[in-house]
Amino acid sequence: MHPTNTLPPATNWVTAAITKIEADYQRSADTHLIPLQLPAFEGVDFYFKDESTHPSGSLKHRLSRSLFLYGLCNGWIHEGTTVVEASSGSTAVSEAYFARLLGLPFIAVMPKTTSQDKVQAIEFYGGKCHFVNHPAEVYDVSRRVAEENNGHFMDQFTYAERATDWRGNNNIAESIFRQMQFEAHPVPTWIVVGAGTGGTSATLGRYVRYERYASRICVVDPENSVFYDCWQTNDPGVCSDFGSRIEGIGRPRVEPSFIATVVDHMIRVPDAASFAAMKTLSKLLNRRVGGSTGTNFWGALQLAQEMKEQDLKGSIVTLICDSGERYQDTYYNDAWLSKNGFLDAVQEEERRLASVTGLC
Repeated sequence: MHPTNTLPPATNWVTAAITKIEADYQRSADTHLIPLQLPAFEGVDFYFKDESTHPSGSLKHRLSRSLFLYGLCNGWIHEGTTVVEASSGSTAVSEAYFARLLGLPFIAVMPKTTSQDKVQAIEFYGGKCHFVNHPAEVYDVSRRVAEENNGHFMDQFTYAERATDWRGNNNIAESIFRQMQFEAHPVPTWIVVGAGTGGTSATLGRYVRYERYASRICVVDPENSVFYDCWQTNDPGVCSDFGSRIEGIGRPRVEPSFIATVVDHMIRVPDAASFAAMKTLSKLLNRRVGGSTGTNFWGALQLAQEMKEQDLKGSIVTLICDSGERYQDTYYNDAWLSKNGFLDAVQEEERRLASVTGLC
């Protein structure tokens, strides 16, 4: 009996699914790297990797593609598999996008405080939302929902760092350094990112070491997140009773994908500072950015100030994680800021940042 090239039906479906994801990738251009120069920081060049231009609208598009490929190649996702994810919003939007691409049911388990714009985006892609009261509940509830539907819990918080090829293959790190090659300071002094799963900081930190770049990785962490405490104390068991108010970053527990040893520096960012920096950067770029981008920008400004005081020149690269259009009813809404006790502090910090950045 001679071997044939005929594959069993299950393998045929997986092969077709991977091909669809790769075809989608080939249709997508790389994201832009946007320069910004601020007169107050002469000799320090800022760059923003605009991840909001991905088809599903955020940095999490890269992660979701990797997670789906990881699940398919590991034999965890098959035709008809219900995919379940624990998410504060953006990952769920991106995974819903890929689930629709493959014709798979998708359920997002997320805090009930997730912005309505993200909920609507998930539903637009055919996904369903299952809400929990506290961010720490998403893990157990996701496992239960997956079991009840005979599905697969994607578990971004565990698999983010291992699903991504950190040595290159056009990951975000390789893309940044390729786009920087003709700039005045092509090797960034700092790369600034937030941490939700920790996958992005792990990818960047490993890549700069592997390629022997002198760049340092700074992770900015919002209030009520424990990544900063873990990094300072080397205690992976630290927990918080609250959830981060900056959607997409910050966690009440240390996630398995957060690799503290590849992080060179961390900055704790007050929530009011994140919102103020978000609004300030939106004015500087003439487009609205999201809250986690504000966190990034505030951290980048602190590092730039340190470089200025030390008379150092160089570049700082950070990310536009998603569009501010997703937060019209929350972060950009003064009534929401006032209700949550932020409005006065945000306005005061906005005035300070306007002076620092030259907006006034």
